[in-house]
Amino acid sequence: MLKIACHPIYKHPLPEGHRFPMIKYELLPQQLLHEGTCAPENFFEPAFPKDQHILAAHDPNYYLDLTNLELSSSAIRKIGFPLSEELVQRERIIADGTIKGCEFALEHGIAMNIAGGTHHAYTNRGEAFCMLNDQAIGARYLTNKGLAKNILIVDLDVHQGNGTAEIFETDHSVFTFSMHGKGNYPFKKETSDLDIPLEKGTTDQEYLAILKRTLPQLLENLQPDFIFYLCGVDILASDKLGTLSMTLEGCKERDRYILQTCFDTKIPVQCSMGGGYSPDIKTIVEAHANTFRLAQEIYF
Repeated sequence: MLKIACHPIYKHPLPEGHRFPMIKYELLPQQLLHEGTCAPENFFEPAFPKDQHILAAHDPNYYLDLTNLELSSSAIRKIGFPLSEELVQRERIIADGTIKGCEFALEHGIAMNIAGGTHHAYTNRGEAFCMLNDQAIGARYLTNKGLAKNILIVDLDVHQGNGTAEIFETDHSVFTFSMHGKGNYPFKKETSDLDIPLEKGTTDQEYLAILKRTLPQLLENLQPDFIFYLCGVDILASDKLGTLSMTLEGCKERDRYILQTCFDTKIPVQCSMGGGYSPDIKTIVEAHANTFRLAQEIYF
């Protein structure tokens, strides 16, 4: 059965007019249930993970300042959300959703997190709506528990996974692959194990050709025993914070290719949703819903 991390805290109240579309975390599960893609038993509520799992990826002083709400005003500005106890609780619960998703993926082949993909969180700081790096925490959980030895992170958000690249810079058990908009935030990129910066206006055909050329080579060379997939839908042409020209169909084909490849190679995969900032919330929800529809179609 497809297991999906979801919690009411994911939809966090923000000031009026804030550009982050929190409503998607309420609408997406509603849509999946309404159309019959998922049933209530597909969803599980994560809780608070043990601090030791978070500290495997994050600096203790940073985590202490974050949980005590003692970050500097400039550090809070870089995160882009007003700092509060509930916001930090939300971030911890998202991380637990990915940790538990790792266990479910080992059992069922795949697991999803309605939120997550917080790839701009560094070891010792947060950025761009990200405070704790859920997939980095999940990867360290797997390696520290001896559940995986050779992990591949496939980050297909339109923005480079700069925090993830920094966290695993010297960790050879985790290979970071980021395919992103060349001229997009972050304007100062980190160095992933493999970065593919895409030109402004990259189309479905170009994007998919690059991906289908790259992933098989990575799998052959690395022989990973676990994959994290960050499936941001901010690659869409309509996205306010993106630079690519992908259609909904192209985004769906991307997800189909990744999930079908993981299924065919029998490599467990944990999926976190990542970004999506199209003006019409229906576009965001539809693009994300496609990922879940495909997971059900391919795996179950």
